[in-house]
Parts: sequence; C-alpha cells; structure tokens
Amino acid sequence: MSSIVRGRLVLEEVVAPGRLVVEAGRITAIELDDAERDGPFIAPGFVDVHVHGFGGHDAMGGVDALDGMARALLRRGVTSFLPTAVTAPLDQLGEFAEGVRTWMPGAPADGAAPLGFNLEGPFINPSRAGAQNPAFIRSPAGLDLDAVLGPLVDGLRIMTVAPELDGAPTLIGWLVGHGVVVSLGHSDATLAQAQAGYDAGARTTTHLFNAMSGVSHHAPGLAAAALADDRAAVELIADGEHVDRGLWPLVLRAKPSGRLVLVSDALAPAGTSTERADLGGLEVDVRGSRLTIAGTDTLAGSAIALDDAVRNLVGAGVPLAAASAAASRNPLALLGVTDRGRIGPGQAADLVELDDDLRVIRVARAGE
Repeated sequence: MSSIVRGRLVLEEVVAPGRLVVEAGRITAIELDDAERDGPFIAPGFVDVHVHGFGGHDAMGGVDALDGMARALLRRGVTSFLPTAVTAPLDQLGEFAEGVRTWMPGAPADGAAPLGFNLEGPFINPSRAGAQNPAFIRSPAGLDLDAVLGPLVDGLRIMTVAPELDGAPTLIGWLVGHGVVVSLGHSDATLAQAQAGYDAGARTTTHLFNAMSGVSHHAPGLAAAALADDRAAVELIADGEHVDRGLWPLVLRAKPSGRLVLVSDALAPAGTSTERADLGGLEVDVRGSRLTIAGTDTLAGSAIALDDAVRNLVGAGVPLAAASAAASRNPLALLGVTDRGRIGPGQAADLVELDDDLRVIRVARAGE
C-alpha cells in the first residue's frame, strides 16, 4: 500500500509545492504540483547528534529514561538522535555505552531512532570545562587506548576532544581509525593546535564559541580555526543564549552550506517546567530558556529542541531549505548516514510537517 503526503516540500535547495508517494516506509516518488502551495511545510525529520536529555528524561538515566527521551524528541520533529553523555568517570561512561547498545534494538517505534551515542569528554581541557564536571576530566597522555576506549567504541559515533592536550593527536588518530567522528571542543587551543587537530582527522566542532578559545585578533583559537577551515563542521546551539544572534550571519558566511550542524545540547528539563536539574553531579538552575550551573552564570546546555533552532534560524533570515539541512542532512553526513535526511526517492519517510509558523503539526518515522 502507498500513501500520499501533500504540502510545500522542503527540498535540498528550494521549497516547492507537491506530493510525496510513500511505500513501505520510503519515499518512492515526488510529484511537484502548484495546487499544494497552501499546504503545510514537509521537511526531512530533524536529527539531533548532541542532546543530553529532553522531556524530563536524562540520556544517562537508563532504559526507561532513553525510552521517554526518544518519545519526547519525536514529538518535536526529531526522528533520529544520539543520546549524549557528559564527562563522567570512565566506568560510568562504559555503563552508559553498554546501556545504549543494549537498548537500541528495542528502542520504541514511536520515538526518535537512536543512531549510536555521543561522548562529550572526558578528554577535555579543565580550563574550558564549562558545565562539565572537572573532577572527571582525564588526560589522554600515556593511556592504553585499546584498553581504556575499546569497551566504549562500539556504537560511539562522536567524541569531543581538546586538541592541545598531551596525547590528543594520538587519541584523535585512534578514534578516527575506529570510525568515530572527533569533535574539537572544551578547548583552550591556539590556532595552530586547533589546525593540528583537524589535520589529525577531527571533522567537527562542539558548540561553536562555547567553552573554547575564540577569535581574538591577537590570539586566535579554536573558534577561529573552525570558521576558517572548510573541512570542519561546526555545531550551533541556535537558542540566542549560547551564541548572540548577531554572530549567526558570520557563521553562515564563513562555513560551506554543508558544514553547519544545528544541535540542541538540551538537558532533561527541556520541554518541562522543571527549575532545577543535575548534570554530571553539578546542580543546574533553569530560568526560562537559560540553564546555568547553580549559583553561576555558566551556561549548562539548552532548553530548546531542533524545531526551535530551525524556527530561530529562519527568523534570522536563513532560508528554510538551508535551516532544514542544518538540522537533518548535515548531521547525518557527519555520521555517514545516507538513507534519510533528504526528500527524495529511496529515502526513509522520516518527515516533519510544519505550519506557517514552523511549529510541528505531525511527525512521520518510516512513513508512520
């Protein structure tokens, strides 16, 4: 049996009215037709590769929490995601990794599909810890990487590393050799150290501008290297709290269109009315859209989902096709996933239907 999805189709370069024919969970045909010009927007499902929790559920909280997180994310248009761990003791990260691996085959069909997991640390710079617990930060220098990371690597898709640490180039090479995408972040790297990290194989950048050396004209650091290197993708938390909206045009002009990756970096309180949370042993205050380490002004993740991020970018003048790609095709390209993230024949019918204000109306995962 086939079904028809009608509306304004968010294609790779343009938005065009038409219909999608869906069979067995995949798009089989696109039929452009101006008669559908008043329909909802139909975009590829969003993909969040850096999200610590949502809807009151923490990614490190076990199977029930992962179930709840996946279901809450799907209702915001996120059809695939990477549960993301904060910096923690290595044995706890091992438990997280094994827990996600065990959970994935039975992950709920009415939730966002897991694509593996993301580790934000522990091999980061204590001077740029941000909201990561400094008690659990480790140096990679002299480690037996096979012994330490071997138990973690199955299912590990992205890992944050500070490139200036002793042993970081070896660590980056080991991770890349095992198929892991290395993201430079939580770093006080000089421009040269950051460039060396990308040269060693790092491919993306953890929450651009946040918890990293910046773009000083006398002492450029990781943010400058990330913006200048066309090989490097950059994560952007488009909530207006983590990066001033006035800087978004600079990012968009500096990066090739396929290198901008929207992430939420959301914590468990996102999507709830909770006012206090825990992040890797640190207390977090929730004040509207601003989450901070209790008693400080240090940002600690966000309260948004990717539908908010897309809406915010479009509100800042970014074309919907480009904003949509940054929340779907681009993060998937990092992971080498090609069977979803675009509206085209053969693609999984992971779709999000949006109204004129770009708010989620309905979501389809594999056509359902």
